[in-house]
Amino acid sequence: MREILDQLVNWNRENITYAVATVVQTFGSAPLGPGTAMAVSEHGTVVGSISGGCIEAAVVDIAHDVITGGKASYQRFGVSDDDAFATGLTCGGTIEVIISPHTPLLARMLEEVHHSVSTQTPVALATSLDSLNTTYMYLDGVLRGSTGDADLDRAIEIRMAGMLSAGSSTIIECGAGDHCRAPIRLFVNSFAPPPRMIVFGAIDFARAVTQVGKLMGYHVTLCDARPVFATKARFPEADDIVVDWPHRYLQAQQLDSRAALCVLTHDEKFDIPLLERALRLDVGYVGAMGSRRTCLNRERELRLLGLGDIELDRLHAPIGLDIGGRTPAETAISIAAEIVAAREGRTGNPLRGGQSPIHARNCEAPHATVHSV
Repeated sequence: MREILDQLVNWNRENITYAVATVVQTFGSAPLGPGTAMAVSEHGTVVGSISGGCIEAAVVDIAHDVITGGKASYQRFGVSDDDAFATGLTCGGTIEVIISPHTPLLARMLEEVHHSVSTQTPVALATSLDSLNTTYMYLDGVLRGSTGDADLDRAIEIRMAGMLSAGSSTIIECGAGDHCRAPIRLFVNSFAPPPRMIVFGAIDFARAVTQVGKLMGYHVTLCDARPVFATKARFPEADDIVVDWPHRYLQAQQLDSRAALCVLTHDEKFDIPLLERALRLDVGYVGAMGSRRTCLNRERELRLLGLGDIELDRLHAPIGLDIGGRTPAETAISIAAEIVAAREGRTGNPLRGGQSPIHARNCEAPHATVHSV
C-alpha cells in the first residue's frame, strides 16, 4: 500500500470516495505478496496493482459495489494452470484480497500512516477478518481502536508490535486470557522504515552496489574514513554519506535483522575491526570483498580475536554469487542476488532443473468468497 498512499491522501482531501483492495494471503506462485494494494475511486480511477492481470478487472467491479454499499468484502481469486498465463497469475495460484470502503476512520488512519511513512516512523494497520469493517492501528507503542476486551487489546498490541519490528505483513490470530472465547484473525499490514544497507569503502564498486541497493528498496549509507573519496559527487544515489572509521560508525548504529552490510574496503586496517563487530550483530547479511587468499588471512585474524565457527559461517566472503561478473555493475548484481538468496534461505542455483517451488508456499487459506477467473 505504501506506493498508493499519496493518491489515497489526495482523495481524502478532495472528498473523493474510494475502495482499497489489499492482498492478505497468496498460495502457489502469485506474483505479488501480502500488503500489495490497489484503489478504485468513485470516478473509476485506478491506482496500484495486485496481480498484473485480469484479476484487477474483477476487483474493480467488486470495488464499485463496495463503494456503493459501504461494506468490506473478502475475496479469493483462483487461477488454473491452463488459464494462468492469460489471466496474469503466471504460474497459477490463489490470491486473497480484502476490499475495504472509504470511511472517516480509515481516512484518518491513512493520513497518520502517510505522515509516519514520510518521517520513517514505524506504523501498522490491522483489519479484522471476522469483522471486515474493523481496523486497528499501532503507532508509537499504542494501539488505536479497541475490541472492548482489555486483555484481547493487549494481545493484539503485542502481536502488532512484533510484526512491525519484523517488517512483516501477514494474517495472525490473537486470543485473550478467556479460553472460552475464540481467537480473532487479523491481517496486519506493516509500514516499517526501509531496511538499512551500509556500504563500507568508497571504491568504484561501491557506487554500483549503492545503486542496486536503492533499487532493492534499501536506505543506503556509504561509509569511509577518507573524506576525499566519500563525497556526494561520487555517490549521488546514497541516502547518507558518512566520513568515519567503519567500525566506529557501525558501533553507534541500531540495526535490525533486515540490515545488509557490504564491506568493500578489502583493507585489513578497516576490515578486521569492522567485521569483528559486524559478525556479532543480529543483521541479515554480512559480506566482504577480497581474493580467496585475503579471505583466508582475514578469517585467521578474526579467529584470533575470538570469533568462532558460528560467527564466521555468517560471513559471505568473497562477497557475491559466482556468476563470473567482472565490472562494478556485474559485481553489484551478484552481491544483490546473494543478499536475496540469504534472506530467503535459497541456494542461488539456477531455477532451471530445480524441483522446489519458485515462491515459498503458505498455509491453508481461510474461508472467502471464491472466484475462478
